Amino acid sequence: MILSVSNIHKAFHEVPVLQNVSFHIEDYDKAAIVGINGAGKTTLLRIIMGELDADEGIVTISKEKTIGYLSQHEAVSSENTIYEELLSVKREIIDMEQKMHTIELQMKTASGDHLEQLMNTYASLTHAYEAANGYAYKSELTGVLKGLGFMESEFHKSVSTLSGGQKTRVALGKLLLLKPNLIILDEPTNHLDLSSITWLETYLLNYKGAVIIVSHDRYFLDRIANKVIEIDNTKATVFHGNYTDYAAGKEILRTAAYNAYMKQQQEIKHQEAVIEKLKSFNREKSIKRAESREKMLDKIEVLDKPVEVRSDMHLHLEPKYPSGNDVLQVESLSKSFGALTLFTDLSFEIKKGEHVAIIGDNGTGKTTILKMINELLPPDHGTIRLGTNVQIGYYDQEHHVLHPDKTLFEEISDDYPTLTNTEIRNTLAAFLFTGEDVFKTVKTLSGGERGRISLAKLMLSEANFLILDEPTNHLDIMSKEILEDALNAYTGTVLYVSHDRYFINRTASRILDLNKCVLTNYLGNYDYYLEKKEEQLARIDAQSTARKTGPNIHTGQTTSSDNALDGGKQRAESDTKLDWKAQKELSAARRKRENDLKKCEEQIESLETRNEEIAKIMCEPDVCTDVARLQELSREKEENEQELEMLYEKWDELSE
Repeated sequence: MILSVSNIHKAFHEVPVLQNVSFHIEDYDKAAIVGINGAGKTTLLRIIMGELDADEGIVTISKEKTIGYLSQHEAVSSENTIYEELLSVKREIIDMEQKMHTIELQMKTASGDHLEQLMNTYASLTHAYEAANGYAYKSELTGVLKGLGFMESEFHKSVSTLSGGQKTRVALGKLLLLKPNLIILDEPTNHLDLSSITWLETYLLNYKGAVIIVSHDRYFLDRIANKVIEIDNTKATVFHGNYTDYAAGKEILRTAAYNAYMKQQQEIKHQEAVIEKLKSFNREKSIKRAESREKMLDKIEVLDKPVEVRSDMHLHLEPKYPSGNDVLQVESLSKSFGALTLFTDLSFEIKKGEHVAIIGDNGTGKTTILKMINELLPPDHGTIRLGTNVQIGYYDQEHHVLHPDKTLFEEISDDYPTLTNTEIRNTLAAFLFTGEDVFKTVKTLSGGERGRISLAKLMLSEANFLILDEPTNHLDIMSKEILEDALNAYTGTVLYVSHDRYFINRTASRILDLNKCVLTNYLGNYDYYLEKKEEQLARIDAQSTARKTGPNIHTGQTTSSDNALDGGKQRAESDTKLDWKAQKELSAARRKRENDLKKCEEQIESLETRNEEIAKIMCEPDVCTDVARLQELSREKEENEQELEMLYEKWDELSE
């Protein structure tokens, strides 16, 4: 066991946040802490880390176990480059490397006891260096940086010039390279794109230690967690399994609690009726029996009524009038910012009733497309046409549709002057703004609160075409589920950008993947997209090769894995789209890549085995005193390490 949390209590201004919270973390647990915003998740993490004192209870960390913590808004502040900042984590290995090099130079001129002493020190250092993965630390560092979305061209950027999100990624990279026995991450996916999130999932799944994650990313938790700790109404409940298992278990417990409450209420009403009847007899014995039952009733510990699931926030989206069948048509769209070209010649269309998600890495231009559709940015080239009777409702992830100095009441009343005061208050109450909350200014709200007021305005818009930019950012899991249910019941058309794969899976009927300036269409949800992605990327590569070598080939950059109007037929056509020769070339290329990967792995294994043999040979008594032999072995080992570093990079490219 690494961590034990026992009977933790914490209150702020006499308002309890955590009561009697207990759980433990084993050596290889991957645990998730979930709960609504304000439930006390971050407070609990700060108590575990000793940043905040508990009012009662004990946090026990096993001896000689290390903990690494990345808070939700933690960022690195440094004048180092990105590479230097992560390299600082490996200072111990670098120092060992320098000492080994110094000893190697000293051994050239040493003799006798001094030489023997140097040899013993060198052997100990070599063993420690290997144990710390010294021969591969540069490759490991490069792999973490690339996994977190940094390109090699960015490695030498100064940390001080980075955005807040990039600085948080650097902090995450440093923590991962430290490799503590327990990693604690508070919302680690907030500043990562889809490919980086997928990389982090794989890294944490294979991590030889324990992990605690606070996250609202349900897809992420589904893949990683084997234990879920729910903080609800100040109490903690432990569920075994991933997020889906937790959700099912939670529903079973809620149903059982509701049934127990109803059964007890029925029993109480029954006893009260019996008591009333006995008293109505107006006899001494019947009155005594009634009094006896009353005493028994007073001793019953009355159960609280379970809170109805998502009963506190109400979101109902419905268009005021329907649009025409053709909602949006985009043709030959191009956009650049200075020397940076986001995309060229993008074309797509959206029909009435479709729910379309645009996905892709950060910086590819997804939000830019939404802004151009909303006429907030002009395209460099191309046309954007809205269909008949199309009315847009826009949800901006930065909430520019809100006015910082207005109160919540003014935000609604100014945009919807026909609403009465009561109707405005009822609308705000439906999004958890009650009493004096309605007179708060927008600039004082948290990210989650701004999200809720933006959703309130979206609901009131009665638009028939919703355009949403990262609508689940800053929403807790409960609010996300409410939004999902509302969108699934919505009869209008939806186009949105999101990194929330669980949300995409539940709400999208079609996915547009913006990758390498190419917009690829998938008719299905996120699971379907994953299934078809590799096949589609191979198809794009083949088409790219054909454009370079073949005459009169179509050069449009929007491809499709499925036709939005005839999914079944188009899927069948896409499977046979490449001719026999192209399919054969693809198969041959894949086989070659697999063979190269296997050969690369064999070379790595051979060199690593040889280095282990060299390390053992250098520790042998007859070799320890042979300076020439030691130098020869040391040179061989160094050459092997240089070759290994190149092989690791080659393996990384081939495995991708």
